[in-house]
Amino acid sequence: MTTSPVKPRELRDFYENPAVPVASGTPRSLRQARMLARALGPAGGRPGTVLDIGCGDGTAAATAAPLLTGHRVIGVDWSQDALRRARTRIPYAVRGELTGGGLPFASGSADAVLFSEVIEHLVDPDAALDEIRRILRPGGHLMLSTPNLAAWYNRALLLAGVQPVFSEVSLRGIHGRPGKEVVGHLRLYTPRALREFVAASGFTVVRLEGAPFHGVPRPLRLLDRLACARPQLASILLLHARRT
Repeated sequence: MTTSPVKPRELRDFYENPAVPVASGTPRSLRQARMLARALGPAGGRPGTVLDIGCGDGTAAATAAPLLTGHRVIGVDWSQDALRRARTRIPYAVRGELTGGGLPFASGSADAVLFSEVIEHLVDPDAALDEIRRILRPGGHLMLSTPNLAAWYNRALLLAGVQPVFSEVSLRGIHGRPGKEVVGHLRLYTPRALREFVAASGFTVVRLEGAPFHGVPRPLRLLDRLACARPQLASILLLHARRT
C-alpha cells in the first residue's frame, strides 16, 4: 500500500505553527558563531554581509552578532511567525525562500551564510545549496549545522532496535524513539555523508566540529560534551565550507 507524500502546503502549515520549535540551542549557536568570527576576521575597512538563512526566532543571529562586530547580520526566513519573533532580537530580518523564486539577494552579494538546523527540514537540499552558492561571493563562507545521525547514543539505540534520536516517521507524533517534540526532520546526515554532499554542491569543506545537544538528559550531558571532541560521535555537526 502506498500513501501520498506530505504536500508543500501542509509542511508550510506545520512550520507556521507557533508550537513548533524554531530556535537553535545557544551552545551550538555560540560555537558556530566563533567558527565564523575566526573565518571572517575583523571587519576592518570592509564590513561583510552575513545571512542567517532559516533564522527562525533569531537566536543564532543574535548570538553571532556580538562576535561579528562591524559586519551586518541579516536574518532570512519564509515563516511570518518566525520573522515576527526574529525582529525582536535582530535589526534586520527579511522574508525569503531557498526554492521557488529564490532568495531576495543578488548573486555573489553575501560574504557568509549561517545555515543552522535547517537542512534536515528540507525536501530539496540540493536546490537549497545551489541557491546558497549563488548568493555567496567566490570564497564566501558557509557555516552549516545539523544533527548527527551517527551520534554516540544513536549508535547504541540502533543496536537495541530503537529509532534514532532526531529521526521522525510522522509529523503528528513521536513513534519508536526517545523525545517529546515533533520538529519536522526529513533528512539526517552522518559526518561522511554531509562532507560528501556539501563538496558535491560546489563547496570546499574546511572544517568539521561537534557540538552538544540541549535535549540530552542531564546525567548524560557531560558525556555529550566530551563527545564533541570527535565530530563522528557528537550530537550536532558544525561544518565550515567555502564556495569553490
